[in-house]
Amino acid sequence: MLATIVRRLLQTIVVMLVMSALVFAGIYMVGDPVSMLASPEATEAQRAAVRASLGLDLPLWRQYLIFMGQAVRGDFGNSFLTGEPAMRLILERMPATVELACVAMLLSVLIGVPLGILAGLKPKAVGSRAIMTGSVLGFSLPNFWVGLMLIMVFAVILGWVPAGGRGQTVSIGSLQLSVLTFDGWLSLALPAATIAFAKCAMIIRVTRAATREALPMDYIKFARAKGLSEKRVLGVHLLKNILIPVVTVAGLEFGQVMAFAVVTETVFSWPGMGKLLIDSIINLDRPVVVAYLLLIVFFLVMLNLVVDIIYTVLDPRVRLDSRR
Repeated sequence: MLATIVRRLLQTIVVMLVMSALVFAGIYMVGDPVSMLASPEATEAQRAAVRASLGLDLPLWRQYLIFMGQAVRGDFGNSFLTGEPAMRLILERMPATVELACVAMLLSVLIGVPLGILAGLKPKAVGSRAIMTGSVLGFSLPNFWVGLMLIMVFAVILGWVPAGGRGQTVSIGSLQLSVLTFDGWLSLALPAATIAFAKCAMIIRVTRAATREALPMDYIKFARAKGLSEKRVLGVHLLKNILIPVVTVAGLEFGQVMAFAVVTETVFSWPGMGKLLIDSIINLDRPVVVAYLLLIVFFLVMLNLVVDIIYTVLDPRVRLDSRR
């Protein structure tokens, strides 16, 4: 296992280097940050001074080497817009995105796994067909449309929850958490439900397929032949054996929410990392964009490693060192 962890960490370094180079070159090609930072009435000399102060007058390869040299020391540069350290801006927004992703995935698993098992046990029942129809809608409807409909019904018409924002937060050290307040949960309800609607559809389908595959297996037949209750057969023998594909999908979807919850955060004005990324891309704030992507790449690689380790806990027959 130790060898696998070391190998993954080395792979992470290579992936982060490649990603940083691609992003650096991509932002350089799409526009000039000085056009966003300098006043429209600025003279060419003033524009040149702004460019020099940011180091943008150097060749691209030299800018990249300077950036990577600072990144190795933990300094990802300062934001072009605010002048604050780029990583500090990202870490300030991270708790909001982590809260949203965790609550959304928790809802998806708590709802999707039971519904998927039910649909797998009785695939021809009316309820099972209704569950699968709902999962198709979860795949088909775009997140922004679902979010807007939820805002219209629960925020505008019924007035039960706020339409946007994060609500009241509680400070724990340097962290600002909204899950510790009732007002925070009200603000979290709609964006979390919007993401959970789509992710739950995926978990339902995976759980149903795994259930249909496990039911004819000998260990299920043997458990029923021993006279075990149906609750024990489903809760122990079936559930334990279908958790591996569920954990795989849930882990991948959690990483996707963390990295790409941009649309949902924009619709609900949720002050997370996704909204910061969009604002930084629009303003060509290169340090923030590159730092964000490097952080997300590292997070996704570590998340996949954690999922692999969970495999070994759920199924001792799986050995991490033997996985490719």
